[in-house]
Amino acid sequence: MFGTLIAFRLKPPQDPNEASKLVKKLYGQKTSSHKNRYHYRRKGLLDEIPSHRLIRGVIVVRKKDEERILSFLREYDTEIFIRKVKLTDDDLTALGIK
Repeated sequence: MFGTLIAFRLKPPQDPNEASKLVKKLYGQKTSSHKNRYHYRRKGLLDEIPSHRLIRGVIVVRKKDEERILSFLREYDTEIFIRKVKLTDDDLTALGIK
């Protein structure tokens, strides 16, 4: 079975605030309030889409979810590299296929 490998990075020069905003909206964020009394997690796009994060800026997704991720990344002026890849057993498990 095949999936899509998406590698991305912000185009230079990158603004640290823009990079932080991208990461929070894509991966989600752990947050606390009231002097660390309450903890909760803000969900990101990849919480809704089955994916396998390999390293920073590299994810594997199902073919049918590819366009949703790409349109999100295009909003942040990122360099995007896409490859069709054969999914490993780890990928299949992470994507909920196996």
